[in-house]
Amino acid sequence: MMTKADRYLVEDIKNILENGYKDIDPRPKYEDGTPAHTISVNHVTRKYDLSKGEFPICTLRHQAWKTGIREIFTIYKNPTNVLSEMEEMGVTWWTPWDIGDGTIGQRYGATVKRYDLVNRLIEDIRKDPYGRRKIMSLWQEADLRETPGLAPCAFLTIWNVRGEYLDMCMVQRSGDMLTASGAGGINEIQYAAFLMMIARVTGYEPGVFTHFVANEQIYDRHVDNAHEMLRRAEEKAASGNDGEGPMLVLNKEKNCKLEDIKVEDFEMINYDPMKPNLKFELGI
Repeated sequence: MMTKADRYLVEDIKNILENGYKDIDPRPKYEDGTPAHTISVNHVTRKYDLSKGEFPICTLRHQAWKTGIREIFTIYKNPTNVLSEMEEMGVTWWTPWDIGDGTIGQRYGATVKRYDLVNRLIEDIRKDPYGRRKIMSLWQEADLRETPGLAPCAFLTIWNVRGEYLDMCMVQRSGDMLTASGAGGINEIQYAAFLMMIARVTGYEPGVFTHFVANEQIYDRHVDNAHEMLRRAEEKAASGNDGEGPMLVLNKEKNCKLEDIKVEDFEMINYDPMKPNLKFELGI
């Protein structure tokens, strides 16, 4: 069956291919040194209600959802910017962003750790559930100026309690749609899982997850894959398969400690992505 994320992705691919604009003099380059141009649109928003089974995972290609969760651990659960520590946790793709000292700079997990962002969030949810200041920002100007390094892409989360539910929206400044930021991609998977974790730790049910991407792109060397995913969507829609869509389950008791949650506590059910998997050349 087509998931909500699949339908979003089809709409977004068509929108970029039909209405997107090409960048000029891009910063990223492919491994062979060629400038990595993109076709972009601005201001993309997607919304999922986890309480209704709308988990954001794409089935038009395989998503390494466990690796995505491991990466979110390196940012928020065991926050670090040290590449060797990230690799020990199973996250190996940050090597190209080594600033020369074995780290990715004062970024991501290092910022979370410096300002104790997660513990402050959890404490605020528990003490003042209906307060409207539950914001975690990885965009700290002092950190960005302290060292070189890739500026955070997914950088802001805003949290709200709604009865028995905890809702969260995530703001992303820039996104490589087909490899990470698109509907049902790694970024949505890992931040929806993060919402589930914080909800479980604070005693709530995970509710609505909303994702806003300020600038979302398809790289020029990804256009063929974009058309392949549209073809797969047509094939899947024509098959008419009904049934329950994929859902991530967190097998951990309420009010547990964040540090006690492991990737093995997550279970993905009813997930059957289309094959073969697609390969994407990254712009670094």
